[in-house]
Parts: sequence; structure tokens; C-alpha cells
Amino acid sequence: MKIKYVLDLLFKAIAKSLNLEEGSFLNQFGQQAPLNLRINFYPPCPRPDQVLGLKPHSDKSGVTVLLQDEVVEGLHVLKDDQWFRVPIIPHALLVNVGDQMQIMTNGIIKSPLHRVVTNPEKLRISVVVSNEPEPEKEIGPVEGLIDEERPRLYRNVRNYGAINFECFQKGE
Repeated sequence: MKIKYVLDLLFKAIAKSLNLEEGSFLNQFGQQAPLNLRINFYPPCPRPDQVLGLKPHSDKSGVTVLLQDEVVEGLHVLKDDQWFRVPIIPHALLVNVGDQMQIMTNGIIKSPLHRVVTNPEKLRISVVVSNEPEPEKEIGPVEGLIDEERPRLYRNVRNYGAINFECFQKGE
């Protein structure tokens, strides 16, 4: 489980960068935090102006790790109300912070809105691994990130992934 090791290292580094105890985020995920693997297949689409590969969304995860297609671009990220393409870096893993880390960091680290566009001539494949806290674990902003200057922005929540999935299906 090398990806689990990478994620644990990443959470420890984020905690240290925010002057928190190393386990501040890992403790909220729990010992049996699930990893989710998804393989995305986007066939060529003759009308990419009318069809998105994946509608705009933010990830429900703590962190999402993406191995992009090595040839065909398709990932876009929204910044300042403008969509930007995410360039391919061969053999690199792209790390995307998810909604649950945004909650845990009390909004210091943001979960970016992104989408996938289709290509008119070439298919695109990507591999995604994401993690979530154990469903019964309650997550919330780490206490060390809440003070008078930065009040609590999020309430504690349990099973955020299920709530997010339901809203995504409704288009919310």
C-alpha cells in the first residue's frame, strides 16, 4: 500500500506546515480509513462543446491522487471565475485537496472546483485514488486552526462522503 504511505506522509507534512501536531489530520481519518480507486474512461466525443466528461465539482475526499492520461489533456480547474487546463506531466501524480481537508483546515486549504472535458478525436484514461475518513468518524476543523482572527467556518460532520454523493446526484 505505497499510496497509503504517500497519503499519510502528505497529511503529516500539511499538519507540520500549519504548525500542528503531525497526527492532527490522520487522527480524524481513523485506522481503517477507506481508499477508493476509480478508473475513468472518456471515449472520443464529436461534440466536446456540448458534452463534459465530468461536470464541475469538488472532490468529497480528504485528498485525491490522479494519474493522468499521458497524451490527452482534459482536466480543468476554476480560478478567478475562469477555467484553466491542467497540463500533463508524464509519470507524475497530481494531488488534489478534497472537501474534507478544507473542513479540517478550517478553509485554509481549499478544495478546488474542477471538471473534465472530452476530446473530439482521442480517448482519455485516468486513474484516481482518494481517501475518506471512516464513515462513523466525525470530522471538523482542527482546534489549533480556530481562533479570534479565524473563527470556526465549518461544523463537525459524520459520513460527509455519503452526504456529498447524494447532493452531487441531485445536481447541488
